[in-house]
Amino acid sequence: MDTHDSEKNVFIQSAIEMSEGDGVDVDRLFPVTRDRMNFDPFVLWDNFNIGPGHGFPTHPHRGFEAITYMFSGSIEHKDNLGNQSRVTSGGAQRFTAGRGIEHSEMPDTQEMSKGIQLWVNLAKDLKSIEPSYQQVDKDNIPVKEIEGGKISIIVGDESPVKLNTPVRYLEVSLDNDAILTEPVPSDFRGFVYVLSGQLSINGKLVEQRQAFYFENIEELKVKTVTKSHFMLCMGKPHKEPIRQYGPFVD
Repeated sequence: MDTHDSEKNVFIQSAIEMSEGDGVDVDRLFPVTRDRMNFDPFVLWDNFNIGPGHGFPTHPHRGFEAITYMFSGSIEHKDNLGNQSRVTSGGAQRFTAGRGIEHSEMPDTQEMSKGIQLWVNLAKDLKSIEPSYQQVDKDNIPVKEIEGGKISIIVGDESPVKLNTPVRYLEVSLDNDAILTEPVPSDFRGFVYVLSGQLSINGKLVEQRQAFYFENIEELKVKTVTKSHFMLCMGKPHKEPIRQYGPFVD
């Protein structure tokens, strides 16, 4: 179900189930259709489930940055820069494809590996920068305790995960009837994606596998209808054309 509210610059969209890589099931927000390709500066959002023996064998990328954040299981990253590392539950890995990188992401466990992969566009003048890789384990992801829940700060504030685009990216867990008020910088836009539970966001009901998109608003007012687990992602758009061709963003 997709709903729009043009007057308040918000809308709700449901993720779409599809298969990626070698037998990986994903719930994808974008890109899915010509009318639903990107949400500047964000290029791709996949909530993935990887079973043993499946994953993403070696493949190329260029022109963007990607963050893989793990909820359970683990992923082993290998690339042509010589990096080889393993990210586990609560940890993140970031690669900057820049002018080009080849890598693989394969589960390093016999259980299901679940997480989110987010692609963030690079500004035109950064498309040809040197590729790089960063891993940040769970113990180094800042966690903020709040009334009725907690927030893991994946990108932003004191998080060590660094991007070339201003982004705030959070994992949030809230008990029933908890409230979170989050200011939105005037030049940011973004979305809230519900992993489990039900939320009321600025008066709109948002359910599991749905995203509440926003821009040109001063703050988000999130109240849980039931105990909920969700992601909050917002950033500064580049306001440049996004030309995506599979794994390449030019």
